[in-house]
Amino acid sequence: MTSTNRAFVGELIAECVAVFIIIVFGDSVAAMYSLYDPSPYKLAYWGVCIVWGLGVTVAIYVTGAVSGTHANPAVTLALACFRGFSWKKVVPYWVAQVIGGFLGAVIVYTLFSPVIDHYAAVNHLDRLHDGAGAGVFFTHPGDFVTPMHAFVDEIILTAMLLLGIFAVTCEYNTQAPQANSGALIIGLLVATIGASAGYLEAWAINPARDFGPRLFCYFTGWGQSALPSPNNYWWVPIAGPLIGGVVGAAFYQGLLKPFMPKPRTLRASAETQD
Repeated sequence: MTSTNRAFVGELIAECVAVFIIIVFGDSVAAMYSLYDPSPYKLAYWGVCIVWGLGVTVAIYVTGAVSGTHANPAVTLALACFRGFSWKKVVPYWVAQVIGGFLGAVIVYTLFSPVIDHYAAVNHLDRLHDGAGAGVFFTHPGDFVTPMHAFVDEIILTAMLLLGIFAVTCEYNTQAPQANSGALIIGLLVATIGASAGYLEAWAINPARDFGPRLFCYFTGWGQSALPSPNNYWWVPIAGPLIGGVVGAAFYQGLLKPFMPKPRTLRASAETQD
């Protein structure tokens, strides 16, 4: 195996591990929120958001040096569109990310399966017809939200996510956090999106975060409740974030980056050419 191929394999492993970490923490806190009565988070929803966000932060710290921690197909697509990420790597990254989501769901199910079964029995629900406990693993529209409205929501929320990520990671943004604190800010950005709009449809903003666990649930008893899901909702947390990510990145690249202060050497060179 050449050094280039070896490095690429390492990147794919890192992307898988990154989403795995996010799902293990995120879906576990979703289980704590939804399966217990009284829930430790029912009156402290901000705690759920913080755990999701810190899961993202931990994932970045663990894998960032290997792959840059996209951990989200929408991020990968936006980086390919605007930051020079190789288009040849896009689909392999997506596959690795979905596998990470699937494996993360395996661990969460291992941890919480007795609680899921108890929750279903007490509430007289079953997985296949009622989707008992499905909210632990994948998203669905909240109260009063239709699938098409959720689609628009996901575009907007993921656009905000990528706008923030592109700002935090922009080399010319003098107000961006320095050194390794960017990982914490990105985690807080995810938490902020959840805290401000999470009840709409559980703020997927990441196709792998939703589809990987959804695929796992399809094979472990949820069946059509997971895929295609009620009202064929399964495609919304995939298409919405992919579109929204490009929109948010384009907004930053087109409307803000051109006005960012350049380093002195580049500015002096530009002035000399003028």
